[in-house]
Amino acid sequence: MLTSGRLCALRSLYICGIVAAAGVSTAFAQSPAQILNGYAAQSGTTPVPSRGQQFFTTRHGHEWACATCHGATPTGSGRHAATGKAIAPLAPAFNPERFTDTAKTEKWFRRNCGDVVGRECTASEKADILSWLMTLKP
Repeated sequence: MLTSGRLCALRSLYICGIVAAAGVSTAFAQSPAQILNGYAAQSGTTPVPSRGQQFFTTRHGHEWACATCHGATPTGSGRHAATGKAIAPLAPAFNPERFTDTAKTEKWFRRNCGDVVGRECTASEKADILSWLMTLKP
């Protein structure tokens, strides 16, 4: 019989394994720069902020672009196109909680890339987008 402590430990190992398989660091308290470095290392390329901005604002054969919900310059609140739910600013300088948790970052990239491009984004695409978002300053 598994105790709640053992079950929690097993869940933690499972989550760490998923994150490690994605090629991103398993640290829980991260910075956007650390997450960016993980994507850059995984892709083997140098992130290009202008490419990230172009990806973010372009429709990729689907109904939405990232900018549809987050705004062309995601420094303020956005609104989900289908549900109308408010979305906090995406750029880390305008929302210090953004890109500080690898698991959350992966979850939202997976969901949003599915909506925007119909597939998971590559590590290079994620690095480009995050590098652009990190250039946005108050």
